[in-house]
Amino acid sequence: MRFMPLLTAIVVSVALYALVFEREALMVFAQVDPVAADNAVEGDAINPVSVVAMTSVAETVDSAVILRGRTEAARQVTVASETSGLVVSEPIRKGAFVEEGDLLCQLDPGTRAASLAEARARLAEAQGRVPEAQATVIEASARVREAEINVNVARQLSEDGFASETRLVSAEAALEAANAGVQRASTLVTSAQAGIEAAQAGVAAAEREIERLNISAPFAGLLESDTTEIGSLMQPGAPCATIIQLDPIKLVGFVPEANVGQITVGALAGARLATGEEVVGEVTFLSRSADELTRTFRVEVRVPNADLHIGDGQTAEILVASDGRTAHLLPASALTLDNDGNIGVRVVGDGNIARFLPLSVMRDTIDGIWVTGLPETVDVIVVGQEYVTDGVPVVPTMQEADG
Repeated sequence: MRFMPLLTAIVVSVALYALVFEREALMVFAQVDPVAADNAVEGDAINPVSVVAMTSVAETVDSAVILRGRTEAARQVTVASETSGLVVSEPIRKGAFVEEGDLLCQLDPGTRAASLAEARARLAEAQGRVPEAQATVIEASARVREAEINVNVARQLSEDGFASETRLVSAEAALEAANAGVQRASTLVTSAQAGIEAAQAGVAAAEREIERLNISAPFAGLLESDTTEIGSLMQPGAPCATIIQLDPIKLVGFVPEANVGQITVGALAGARLATGEEVVGEVTFLSRSADELTRTFRVEVRVPNADLHIGDGQTAEILVASDGRTAHLLPASALTLDNDGNIGVRVVGDGNIARFLPLSVMRDTIDGIWVTGLPETVDVIVVGQEYVTDGVPVVPTMQEADG
């Protein structure tokens, strides 16, 4: 039933291919001189071909770099224990929202309170030694002053002949002993102050150990796991819970090195999620180091997510705005290929002669295809372009552009 339409389509396709791509071979097969045919195309003895053309004027359009990516939590951390102990708090179930500073896991203090009290007692004892040592310094300093007076008196009496040399030597020895006493007293003060610092360090360590018993949320977010069950024994490094922050959320994509120059930090960006939802944000990070395997650069876009409806790891199509470019909006049917396989359009040139102009496709839309690489104003052949080649005279019938 359907054999004849299929056969007809195949025959038509083969004929079109032969006319467009194998024109010279077809002329040889038909015993037509290709050189004469080419001369006729260039000049003078070929009848003009009727075509339909439209005048296209270039417009400045917003350009965008399209990336494939995913959503990613702004922050994610696994909160772990810094000390050992039994969990004494009830677990919080995953999916719950916690604020910064909320208690996640609490450990049994054990004998830590007693250790803190002992450290504080040692601090008080060390602080009590300082006044005693300072009093010893004052007493030793007084003895030094007394010994200095005795030496001066003994020296004067010895010079006047009222005292023996032995008395002077004895006074000087007493002065040396008094100075040594001052040094010993100063050493006692230094030792007492060092004892205070050591005791203060002991108190701080005991207090820090007690603080580690309460494991709190470092930021507001959602629990991705239950907190540790009551009665569990935790060791240093054991996980208590995993928290993710989804507001704002990041869109992460990877841009090829050929397009990395079109993206700047702060540029407007939008994305369409796998659910069909569209979101808008701005570029907050552009990596300057390419991935060694893919040679692409990481791009991050920050998007508000106050109601937390966007999850971590969703697929997203990301469009990052870049500087506008001059382009033509043409119907997709106007595009054709030359003999070398280059994509382009055939246009009406000077003297109503057909010409092929190569182009680059910028963006495909439901209204047509935006292309670059053409002159500012150009008459594009939209009907009949497959039946003419460069140099063929044409009779164009102009139509208005849809765009």
